[in-house]
Amino acid sequence: MEIRKKVIESTATLSQVMMPHHASHYGNVHGGIIMKLVDEVAYVAASRHARRNVVTASIDSLNFENPVRIGDVISLRAELTFVGKTSMEIEVHVDTEKVKTGQVLPVATAFLTMVALDEKGRPTPVPQLILQTQEERKKYEEAKARREQRLKRLKEEEEKRGHKIDNQSNLS
Repeated sequence: MEIRKKVIESTATLSQVMMPHHASHYGNVHGGIIMKLVDEVAYVAASRHARRNVVTASIDSLNFENPVRIGDVISLRAELTFVGKTSMEIEVHVDTEKVKTGQVLPVATAFLTMVALDEKGRPTPVPQLILQTQEERKKYEEAKARREQRLKRLKEEEEKRGHKIDNQSNLS
């Protein structure tokens, strides 16, 4: 019997106040700090879905729309949008809240591909998604298109380098 899970079963959220050690001397939070949090919340969602260890195989572009400053509360929400055989695409939305005013601004959206690993560190099958809403079905179709683009880019990169890229098998 094939195991299937609803999107909501693995959705993850993370909120954190940004402190001086997260920022430059101008008070802006370093992009790398935000990227780390994006990876962490995606890991939680993928791990919940697979109930296995997972690793990041790729991250699509991450464009920052608004700055995050010291004292802001950054909130991240991760949910699965697509599942292959061993890989999962996770969409992460990042917002920043200006605590003193309550203003919430979008910071970034990222799409990560995570791969489930067995006890020997090899890619292992993951449960398929149960798509319950029209929005989930739309996101799934969009994710399929992104996956095809990722695989195409990997193939082109391999041809340029003249050898296989190890993580291509992880994107199944």
